[in-house]
Amino acid sequence: MKNVTALSAAFLALASGIYTSSAVAYYGKGDIYTRVGIVKVDPKSDNGNFNAIGVSDVDVDQDRGFGFTLGYRFMDKLGVELLAAEPFEHDIALDGVNSASTKHLPPTLTLQYYPLGGTDSSVQPYAGVGVNYTRFSDEKVDGGSLELDDSWGVAAQLGVDLLLDDHWALNAAAWYLDIDTDATATIGGSSYDTTVNIDPLVVMGGISYRF
Repeated sequence: MKNVTALSAAFLALASGIYTSSAVAYYGKGDIYTRVGIVKVDPKSDNGNFNAIGVSDVDVDQDRGFGFTLGYRFMDKLGVELLAAEPFEHDIALDGVNSASTKHLPPTLTLQYYPLGGTDSSVQPYAGVGVNYTRFSDEKVDGGSLELDDSWGVAAQLGVDLLLDDHWALNAAAWYLDIDTDATATIGGSSYDTTVNIDPLVVMGGISYRF
């Protein structure tokens, strides 16, 4: 929530005119662009339990890495964007002890709305909704094996570009991803199932380039 609050404050400050620059050619219909930066994946707290093996609290830790997007504006105010990244690795605490881990890739496709699209404003906020697919790999748990099923879920996005010239911009964006995975732990020859609710806030800060 601290990340959301900070990002929202930045949007309000920019929209109120604290950031100013000379007019540049607006981003709009037909533009292809990419955004690159550092990404933080911060799962919600209380991700579930594994009562079948005596674990009352499953806690998935946060991670940071490199991320990028590729987008296309098919109208001045509407576009699509695909989020991709290097694999993120998360420690998983079982009743407070880091005894499991996993890697995941979270490609996310959103339909975006740009309220100031088609204008020469140097501040271009946007919002999006879409779908997330999460692929898990390299699952591990002490004393056995762990399997996490791939996940499909909804996604929501807020972002803003601060245009520097006709091609370059500073960018900040945040996504909420609905990630729920069925988990199977095999310990001592017996298998135990549960559901892990990750539902992270994903925050990225970096630069944007319009081709």
